[in-house]
Amino acid sequence: MHALFAKADSLSSEVIGAAIEVHRIMGPGLLESIYERCLLRELELRGISALTQKEVVIEYKETVFKEILRFDLLVEHCLLIEVKAIQDVLPIHKAQLLSYMKLLNLPLGLLFNFHELKLVDGMSRLVLPRANQS
Repeated sequence: MHALFAKADSLSSEVIGAAIEVHRIMGPGLLESIYERCLLRELELRGISALTQKEVVIEYKETVFKEILRFDLLVEHCLLIEVKAIQDVLPIHKAQLLSYMKLLNLPLGLLFNFHELKLVDGMSRLVLPRANQS
């Protein structure tokens, strides 16, 4: 099992609650960047730390370089959040989240589509392959 899976899993319900609160107050139909900033603030109010980008080290065939990943939110260094405000979530959106999870070695990710009338209809929970297996 991934070392951070239990922590990310327990945090996910708190983050979902925070996202539902943002959606309840702001409603659907706004820009992704607004939901991202509001969710960041809601997490802060709940005492949960999050950041919006991170420099990571990439290794490829004896070459090492640093790249800044501009993901939406990284919560407590273990749970990655992707914020959308679009008509339809496509497989590419989930693939993007999984790519960031792989590059950051994070076990769990949540995708929120704030375009939905009910946020629960726009939520996806993604687990890095084998992250929750012993």
